[in-house]
Amino acid sequence: MEFIETILGTLDGKEVKAYNLKSAGGAELTCMEYGCIITKINLPDRYGNTENIVLGFDTLEEYLNHSPYFGCVVGRSAGRIKNAAFEIEGVTYKLSKNDGENNLHGGPNGFHQVIWDSAVEKTDSEVKIIFSYLSPNGEEGFPGNLDVSVIYAFNDQNELLITYKAVSDQKTIVNLTNHSYFNLSGNLKRTILEHELTLPSDRFLELDDALLPTGRMIPVEGTVFDFQKGRRISEGIESGDPQTIMVGGGFDHPFLLNQKRPICLFDHESGRKLEIETEEPAVVFYSGNMLPDDFSIRGVQSQKHLGLCLETQKPPGMMDALFLEKNQVYLSKTKYRFALV
Repeated sequence: MEFIETILGTLDGKEVKAYNLKSAGGAELTCMEYGCIITKINLPDRYGNTENIVLGFDTLEEYLNHSPYFGCVVGRSAGRIKNAAFEIEGVTYKLSKNDGENNLHGGPNGFHQVIWDSAVEKTDSEVKIIFSYLSPNGEEGFPGNLDVSVIYAFNDQNELLITYKAVSDQKTIVNLTNHSYFNLSGNLKRTILEHELTLPSDRFLELDDALLPTGRMIPVEGTVFDFQKGRRISEGIESGDPQTIMVGGGFDHPFLLNQKRPICLFDHESGRKLEIETEEPAVVFYSGNMLPDDFSIRGVQSQKHLGLCLETQKPPGMMDALFLEKNQVYLSKTKYRFALV
């Protein structure tokens, strides 16, 4: 394994470091301290062409001006919190509203906007980038001083293991995930509509018109939400299902993971495959329905369905699952395996 450390830019008087990691297996990952953002993952296709498979930018300024959560860690709580408020032991905590009346991905100044501290650990076959941040009591309205670490461990087998760890000095809520947008075509040559997705899930959470889970768990069988045996993403978007129309023409839904198989994303033309294994009980599949078209991404015009997210997490909207007790350790791991078929 090789890695190079650089200074990507300066924000609020503080330098922002970036790390470029290269594996013996032919893959390359770049990440930075701002938002723990994964800015690039280069991977060969079946013809030997090495290309980028995530949406991202080359400059810090572009992330500040345009990025819809590209590649970052979101928190304290991923997803939407209804009415931007929750209650603990009779006390109501009011959060920032940044999605209508709701709180989205921890608020406008959530973890995706933070400059994290970082350190590096290296062996012959693996490099770990260890990001850390102390979120103060009351930040974005959340209670408790939350000590957070996020570790990106990238190895010579082209595997990325993300480990999230957090401890609070008060009872609070925590639900962390990575918000990378994947496009396995390489360098954004095509949209993700013809990608094939396999989800080991027999139920998804219904959404209301504010894109909040209603609490209903809907069986996927016989619907366009059935990805258990793999299907093209375009099939669901073309279906006209009311739930896909509601979210802008596609998917933005939590799927409950109840089978011991990996999530699998495959692009037939390039031969690239992504497998995801997680300890989390759910994944939010977002097919990029609301990506704006008023900026470019490394020379490619942004558009709907240019990338997709597979956000492993606790089921959003199920607040009881999000509570973290005082001094309890929050620990979550998700592995991404990049391969060719």
